[in-house]
Amino acid sequence: MKSKLLAYLLWFFLGVFGVHKFYLHKWLWGVLYFFTGGFACIGWLIDLFTLGTQVDAYNLATFNKKLIENNIK
Repeated sequence: MKSKLLAYLLWFFLGVFGVHKFYLHKWLWGVLYFFTGGFACIGWLIDLFTLGTQVDAYNLATFNKKLIENNIK
C-alpha cells in the first residue's frame, strides 16, 4: 500500500521532477514531468487536487491484483 502522506510530501518537494509519479509506478508520466518541469507546473498544481485519488486507485489495483493471484492458486 502506498501512503498518501508520502505521496504528497514527494509531490511538494520533488513534484516538478515527477518523483510522486514514479512512486505510484506511473513511469511515463514521471519521465514527462521530469523533462517538462511538471508541464510548467500546471500538471504539478493539478496533482494537488488529484493525488489522493491516484493513490487510492493504485492501492485498489494492487489489492485486486493480489486478490486475483490468491484465487488462482
